[in-house]
Amino acid sequence: MSVELFIEHDLALIRLNRPKALNALSFSILGEMDAALDEIEQAVTNGAVRGLIFTGAGDKSFCAGADITELMGRPILDEHKGAAIGQKVFARIAALPVPSVAVIHGYAFGGGLELALACTFRIATARARMGLPEVKLGLIPGYGGTQRLPRLIGEGRALEIIMSGRTVEAQEAERIGLVNRLVEQGDPVEIGKEFLAPFLKQSLTAMEFARQAITRGMQTSLDEGLRIERDLSTLAYQTADAKEGMQAFVEKRPAIFKDQ
Repeated sequence: MSVELFIEHDLALIRLNRPKALNALSFSILGEMDAALDEIEQAVTNGAVRGLIFTGAGDKSFCAGADITELMGRPILDEHKGAAIGQKVFARIAALPVPSVAVIHGYAFGGGLELALACTFRIATARARMGLPEVKLGLIPGYGGTQRLPRLIGEGRALEIIMSGRTVEAQEAERIGLVNRLVEQGDPVEIGKEFLAPFLKQSLTAMEFARQAITRGMQTSLDEGLRIERDLSTLAYQTADAKEGMQAFVEKRPAIFKDQ
């Protein structure tokens, strides 16, 4: 399998396993990832998964992008269908009710960076290199890059990176907010586990309300965003987790959340 799925101790791990091809994406890999997400969603429903880590096998690449030879010479309807498939799979990642983190060690280009952008968080090792170089092939990103990148780092920076097709070094990626954290080196899985550890203790319900308030609010006016925040904040007060959290605070003990 080119997509490996592991689940243990509240965490799911998806690892792209095509190191000789720099973990490049193909439509079969997108299909495998879609199937892995089915399992993860079920595990989340059952309470077995509270976080997701994405990595790539080998030392050179997280994911070097699409398999270009697979994209050449296809009819226009197939091209449109292919973009829809990639967007659908990555949208499923973005919609997961648990936090996800892409640990970028080495290359994350094209579809590889778009995969990372679909995750809740991104961590880069010092040797990471990333970008959306499709313009160099006479193309543009098709799996969400033109939409998620400007929402993350701003329109001006996104235009410059996408229209030049240039490579972004790890240090710059941290400075402009493309990645949440920069680490010198280490095992990608352990890096992801350490990063997600604080989130595993929180109420999934509260975290999802917070994420909805931010993501929905970013797509509208400040007044409308404040209304969204007000409504979700009010809903949060009605949850069992809110009652437990406030009671635990008063009793000076750790809260035991049940995601309800």
